[in-house]
Amino acid sequence: MKKLGIMLLAMLVLVGCSSKPAETTPTTETTNTPTEETTTSWNESLVQDGIISIGVSPDYPPYEALDTNNQIIGFDVDFMTLIVDTLNAVEGTEYKLEWVQMDFSTIISSIQMDQVDLGVSGFTYDEERDVLFSTPYTDSATVVVVNPDSDIKTIDDLKGKVLAAQLGATGETAAKNVEGAEVNSIANVNIMMESLKNNAYDAVIIDKPVAENYVKNAGFVMLEEPIQDDKNYIIAKKGNTALMDKINEIIEEVKQTEEYQEILEKWELN
Repeated sequence: MKKLGIMLLAMLVLVGCSSKPAETTPTTETTNTPTEETTTSWNESLVQDGIISIGVSPDYPPYEALDTNNQIIGFDVDFMTLIVDTLNAVEGTEYKLEWVQMDFSTIISSIQMDQVDLGVSGFTYDEERDVLFSTPYTDSATVVVVNPDSDIKTIDDLKGKVLAAQLGATGETAAKNVEGAEVNSIANVNIMMESLKNNAYDAVIIDKPVAENYVKNAGFVMLEEPIQDDKNYIIAKKGNTALMDKINEIIEEVKQTEEYQEILEKWELN
């Protein structure tokens, strides 16, 4: 896969040194069992040059964020590092990860244009997204976040309010389904939450783990009742089944390990 244009889209971070509702179960494309003739060659065809490039929007803690050194950190980074380390151990390969920073709303188009191999950025399932979904790797939910002095106490209180949600996220769809609401679609979550603090919106619709992070660290309040239940997925270009089938195998293996549980605990997702 050619990676033309990546330098124009994003900052590259090489790892190695260190959302419709979820009632609908996504299906992934499958391939026939490899024949003996092709089994020995799949390693060469998964990605170019042994580098798995991943589109990410690092404004979504605890999934992904930038640290004080401008390095991408978070659960998704640790999880994908565990995925590729396990893949290399099982297959005897030497794949490396390359994180490509971009706005969340551009990740899908970047995948479709073959500019990155995968999208890993707190994605939840939406059947209108024209991509291939992995099996889920964490549970989540779409929730409401408000200021401590807000008069919004229940989901019904959102009617007719000024809401904000991340551009391109399933929370944006959920917000637009609220009766009479004015919805602001914001690309950057950090800016969105700062604007909420300054009363630019009545409420923000966002993934539960991200909401919990802002409640803990910035003093917001999260409504107990979620708008919808979700799970998180890795995404790839439709037709890229060789890579996704292998990723799915490793996800199921990794989820049974102590290392996976440790990562969940580290980022308070358990």
